[in-house]
Amino acid sequence: MATRTARRQSRRVEKKRGARDRLVISLMIGVPTILVVWLVWLPAVASVALSFTKWNGFKFSSIQWVGTKNYVDIATIYPPFWPAIQHNLIWLVFLFVFPTILGVVLAVVLDREMWGSRFYQTAFYLPVVLSLALVGFIWQLFYSTDQGLINELFKGNVDWYGDPDVNLWAVLVATAWRHTGYIMLIYLAGLKGVDGSLREAAAVDGANEVKTFFNVIFPVMRPINMIVLVIVVIESLRAFDLVWIINKGRNGLELISALVSQNVIGEATRYGFGSALAVIMMVISSVFITIYLRIVFREDRR
Repeated sequence: MATRTARRQSRRVEKKRGARDRLVISLMIGVPTILVVWLVWLPAVASVALSFTKWNGFKFSSIQWVGTKNYVDIATIYPPFWPAIQHNLIWLVFLFVFPTILGVVLAVVLDREMWGSRFYQTAFYLPVVLSLALVGFIWQLFYSTDQGLINELFKGNVDWYGDPDVNLWAVLVATAWRHTGYIMLIYLAGLKGVDGSLREAAAVDGANEVKTFFNVIFPVMRPINMIVLVIVVIESLRAFDLVWIINKGRNGLELISALVSQNVIGEATRYGFGSALAVIMMVISSVFITIYLRIVFREDRR
């Protein structure tokens, strides 16, 4: 009798635990899913739908269906669009060539556990964690027309932020200052995970450090390389902050992200037109992300 009672009690406890576990799992899966759908997918779908309309953002009854007119206007009669595409491409190439290569070099040097490596890692990564306002202030000390360090050293009077011939490159240098530390940290983590026996085998075969890195270490870090490539592409497309602070993406600093903001939250408040620009930016970024995912899934199947 006592055994039956104990069994019944244990079954009741298991049922309660099972119900509680199901509730916890449902909450752990359901809440993030709802948030992702609400904050990511619904705005994305709404942007695609609004890109085919004309709307000032005030009344839903004022939404007018215009079809592909926004896209045609963007490509034909919207002057800042093609300069923005060009500037984003320049941004991509610049980030991929200069701060990425510099970040790799810094990671390789700091991976040797040299004296003070922790200090150097912190110093190079510090710009990444600084606030945008502070970054802008720091580079204003370099680029100021009247009291900037660069003009003082070279006895010049260049308007680094106002001259459309040079302001893009000035902002790219400031962006590279922030971006280099981020790339350095990613590659440094990748180098720490490389099997030391690979270096020993390369040394036994007589390979020097340069050949070891390019022929052994760098190919092993292919997943890291793909991640960095995607990060660089996304950063070049969503480049916005410094450009918007300087002149709201005008006068030589046109970028797709700045054009979206100009049309959505600017004086024009053209939600349909701005949504079309956002969809174009989303499509471009999705192409690179899709390529990255295909490569990753292909490697996992192997």
